Amino acid sequence: MSDVAVVSAQGEFRQGWPVVLAGFCTAVFAWGFGFYGQSVYFADLHARHGWPASLIASATTVYYLAGGLLLAYVHRAMALLGPRLLLACGAVVLGVGTMWLSCVTAPWQLYAAGIVMAVGWSATTTTAIATTLAHWFDQRRGLALSLALNGASGGGFIVTPILARMVGAFGLGPGVCWLVLCALAILLPIILLGVGRVSLAEQSASLRHTVQRVAEHLPAFATQREALRSIRVWSIALPFALALAAQVGFIVHQLAFLQPHLGNGGAANAVAATAFAAAAGRLAMAPLIDRLNQRLASAVSFASQAGGLALMLAWPDQPAALYAGSIVFGLSVGNVITLPALIVQREFAAQSFGLVIGLISMVGYTLLAFGPTLLGVAHDATGGYGAALALCIVLQLAGAVVILIRPRRGGAVPGG
Repeated sequence: MSDVAVVSAQGEFRQGWPVVLAGFCTAVFAWGFGFYGQSVYFADLHARHGWPASLIASATTVYYLAGGLLLAYVHRAMALLGPRLLLACGAVVLGVGTMWLSCVTAPWQLYAAGIVMAVGWSATTTTAIATTLAHWFDQRRGLALSLALNGASGGGFIVTPILARMVGAFGLGPGVCWLVLCALAILLPIILLGVGRVSLAEQSASLRHTVQRVAEHLPAFATQREALRSIRVWSIALPFALALAAQVGFIVHQLAFLQPHLGNGGAANAVAATAFAAAAGRLAMAPLIDRLNQRLASAVSFASQAGGLALMLAWPDQPAALYAGSIVFGLSVGNVITLPALIVQREFAAQSFGLVIGLISMVGYTLLAFGPTLLGVAHDATGGYGAALALCIVLQLAGAVVILIRPRRGGAVPGG
């Protein structure tokens, strides 16, 4: 790395660390209530109302589907509102939707609350955080994104256990509402104070010119239609969509799957262990992630998750296997969330980053939206989770194969 690059990297972290902190806390909130919390809502709503697993899971599908479609427009919303206002408003909307979900009394309300949550989710998760950090970081964007998205794992091992215990003590509605309000009281000041209005890239003309020179040989797109015709875009979007469908499907059903074998407390601890493992896996890869073959790292991550699921499928009545499988699965949860943005940064021009990562996220979340429903249908049809876990393994292994296929530059979808 040149002296100029070293100075740029040091300057990025000197001026950008408050943004990383704000991204971390936003991720804790978004994934705690919008991702890992789904398993808590699912289990309580199923037990309290007796609604079929497939019905509740289908509402989760609507939530992820709506959120996925909105991700393609995050870069436009950020250009209009700015990173600070977008993250703050997104957190409030996600909180309001979560509180509504916790108080539903009829199935239709599941879907309505899920759509409100989806608006907030789309403005507070990977696409929004990665696009925010792209204004401050170039040389060490991978490290910055890894550190910020460790908050996603924090959402699992910080929010989920507290949420599960508050729901157990006070009921779903009061427990969720109090926790959301307390979390917003902490998060909003951090976002408003930590995310500035002027980015490092805007302050430093030399860094901006460096980014442009480096990106000259990389593909760029003027419109979403043009990007969707690129085989290279699909070579990233499709495998991550398959892997995320399996990942989200399992996490939504994880608590319900583990409770009969481990009890309520043991199942909650296993979910927390999954989140701890996700943080550990992301931290272990963070110092190296900017130098790795990121497609290969993605394939290894998908395959390792399949291995963890296979361990639980093989010995479902052995607590040690269930805990170990949850941990092995969790080691790659964080990296599967982080890696798409880093591959996009490496393989596409900087000016197309927001557009491409938004489209890839849209495709991923549109497909993963059906993951919880597919697993719910498999559970209801077979009376257990064996077939559901087997389906997840197939999706993960298929994603591992496809991500290793890197098309030539400039490829377009045939007939496009």
